[in-house]
Amino acid sequence: MDAGILTLDDFDFRDKTVVLRLDINSPIDHRTGQLADDNRIRKSVPTILELSDAGARVVMLAHQGDTEDYRSLVSLVPHAERFTELVGRLVAFVDDIAGPTATERIKTLQSGELLLLNNVRYLTEEVSTFVNFVKLTPEQMAQTRLVRNLAPLADYYVCEAFAAAHRSAPSLIGFAEVLPAAGGRLFVDELSALTQVKEDPARPCVYVLGGARIADAFSMMKRILDEGTADHVLTSGLTGEVMLLAQGYQLGGPTERLIHDKGLGSFIDRARELLEHYGDWILSPTDLAVDDGDRKEIALNDLPVGRLLVDIGEQTVRRYIEVIRQAATIFVNGPAGVYEQPVSALGTERLWTAIADAPGYSVIGGGDSVAAAARFGVRDRMSYVCTSGGGMVRFLSGQALPVVEALRRAARRYQGAGVE
Repeated sequence: MDAGILTLDDFDFRDKTVVLRLDINSPIDHRTGQLADDNRIRKSVPTILELSDAGARVVMLAHQGDTEDYRSLVSLVPHAERFTELVGRLVAFVDDIAGPTATERIKTLQSGELLLLNNVRYLTEEVSTFVNFVKLTPEQMAQTRLVRNLAPLADYYVCEAFAAAHRSAPSLIGFAEVLPAAGGRLFVDELSALTQVKEDPARPCVYVLGGARIADAFSMMKRILDEGTADHVLTSGLTGEVMLLAQGYQLGGPTERLIHDKGLGSFIDRARELLEHYGDWILSPTDLAVDDGDRKEIALNDLPVGRLLVDIGEQTVRRYIEVIRQAATIFVNGPAGVYEQPVSALGTERLWTAIADAPGYSVIGGGDSVAAAARFGVRDRMSYVCTSGGGMVRFLSGQALPVVEALRRAARRYQGAGVE
């Protein structure tokens, strides 16, 4: 894949200092303060080892939590400890990011050594409230304290944070403005997998879209249906329920209140428009399930119902599995129901298992989707598991990703200067 960015193959890292931006933002067990899942950390290990084995002095930057997830806005000490276990060599840690403690420690690094600085979200310019409202240009990001203090100590910038590629922050963009920059192995793999799904999927291509974040599903549906990328879209979760509302079904007070309380009523008209133009490609649930003490399945003819809809029904599952088995490419984002509860897990578990068993190439992404795959023991049987959520959705919706654009600018700049 030629994405217009440089890779690790383009540079000699021996005795060079590399700023490596990771995305190891992980679920935290708030009772213990420890990591509840280390999937993103594990995914970052190959690039870290490759740089260390090549003789680089590796300075790692990462975020954890945010102002929108304040309870998870914690130190990266647990991440450093887990990295040390996984890479089999010391990952040093300093409780600083761009101050004297960090800069002096970077100056003492030896070839092959690894250093993790503390949570970049402790810096104002890195939190989402600042990023969303101040909107620094790439040139301004290069002038922030983080980049001004660390970039002069580095020879290269490597980005291994595709999961954050939709964000514009100095640690992601600024270094690529002033240093030779490349995508890490995971970054390139994720970009390649999603590019294949987006631009040249093997056919038939099936999108399985559910979950509660229906804005993501609708932004993807519009593009893939307009461009003819998808042969079928299988809807479930709130996405499927909105599709049913658009067809004139009454779901019942609890479910309809939930949809409107979440501000999702506006998607009903959008669903109606999509169905008008692409109704043959979009599959909606033909039965659903409620938690009535035990699981109770509801046919469409039995709607509305006075309890909250929590899953798709078995008839829908069977219809969807038949489509999945015939697919050559399967993209998955959003569970079919409330998969965390046994009474409402059937739809997600059966579909995810069918996708793992299917002969087609499967790509799954988004936090809940990947967590569900892990819960049902099929994550390792998916063809490709993306670490990204927001970046993946925006990419498949046809939107430019700021970090990819920054790496492309860096590639053009340094290739123009004779860097091969």
